[in-house]
Order: sequence, then structure tokens, then C-alpha cells
Amino acid sequence: MTTSAVTPDQRRTPPKRKARQLAKHLRDERPDYAYLKAVFRALRDELDVQVEREPKTLPYVPSEDEIRRYYQTVWQARRGGDMVLIKTLLYTGVRVAELVAIHIDDVDLDACRIRITLGKGGKDRVVPFPQSFRETLALHIADRRKTGGSYLFESSWKKPYSTCGVRALLARYARLAGLPHNMPPHRLRHFLFTWLKTQGIDDALIQPHSGHASRQSLEIYSRLALTDAQASYNQAIGRFPV
Repeated sequence: MTTSAVTPDQRRTPPKRKARQLAKHLRDERPDYAYLKAVFRALRDELDVQVEREPKTLPYVPSEDEIRRYYQTVWQARRGGDMVLIKTLLYTGVRVAELVAIHIDDVDLDACRIRITLGKGGKDRVVPFPQSFRETLALHIADRRKTGGSYLFESSWKKPYSTCGVRALLARYARLAGLPHNMPPHRLRHFLFTWLKTQGIDDALIQPHSGHASRQSLEIYSRLALTDAQASYNQAIGRFPV
């Protein structure tokens, strides 16, 4: 008579029961999330558990032709507020959560800059926009002030746009343009920074505006003045396809 081998899964205690067993040991210590996270990270090391990570894929970056077709569709719709919003995303590369949080007073029309307060990672930064966009943005701001607005982009109820609303707006124009791909905010961001790279602008000059940072790059980035970065941006943006 043969017996089947017991698999590792069959030897394991069901997760919920194991959690109750561990809770008996930990409850008296009143652990918080950070403590539990550290405990299980140490436990993973003790058991030599290897974490299988999904390989990262490169993000899809729209072509210049797709961007031109997309913006042409926006232009033909003759919706001024939509045009200003999409151009702000294209020219600044801000994240959608940062976009909807911009106040009118965050815009410096004289210096052609927008202050991003508490961006990703809780960091503040300043992003540029081209001088050719200044008059359009100034008219948009004047219109917002007339209606008592506070945010750069807000509804008729004086509420800032939601990130879901912006995504839906961008998707609608992608459909109207007949593009094979959607156009979520991060694709406009990827296009700008990829395009700046193709224009020969160094990562160290792009970083102060993009909001990216790493341990390896912080030292060199800290030595670069914002004016140096904006000068390179201004030279390149005149060739932008929109």
C-alpha cells in the first residue's frame, strides 16, 4: 500500500488560524502598523523568504504625431478650460493629484512658474511653463477670479476638479481623436520628460521640475539652481509639438 507525500501547503496552518496564534503573542504589546511591518520584515529575513517581484515594464510614451492629433482634437472642441488644463499638464508634467490642488495664487505669471505645494512625498517644488502660454493662462486666471474661484481648475460649484474627473476628460478626447491608446495624465507627463531628454536636456536639469529624487541623485541635483533648469527648459520648449 502506498501513501501519497504530504505537500508543504498541507503542512501549513491556515492563514487566519496562524494569525490568531500570532495575535496571542503580540496583543499585550499593542503593536501598531509600523511595528508589525518591521516584525514581519525581520521574520521574512529569519526564514529566508525571497520576495518574487513582477518585472517592471517600460511605460507607454505617446508619439509626437499622437500628441499633435490629441491636442488638435482638444482645440477643435473650443472648450477653453479643457485646453488650458491639458496644456498645463503637457507643459509642466505635474501629476494629476498635484494639478487639481493648484491654487490661482500658486501661479507666477511674471516668472512663468507654478508652485506645487506638498507634491508626491510631501515635497514642494516649482515647475515652469513657456512664455507663449502665459497670456492664455492669465486670461484663464482672470476668468476664475471673476467668478470668485480659488483653484486653477474648479467646477461651477467652486470645488476643485477631482482626479477621476480629469482622467475622464482626457479619455474623452483620446476617443474623439481616434487614438489607439487612452491618454491618462501620466502619459502626458512621460511624453514631456521623454521629449526633453530627446532634446539633449540632462536628467539633472529635468529632475527639479519632475519631482523625482533618489539617494544617488540628490547630491548633484542640490547643486543645480532652478534658474539653470528653467533656462534649458525655455530653450527646448519652443520646439514642443503643441
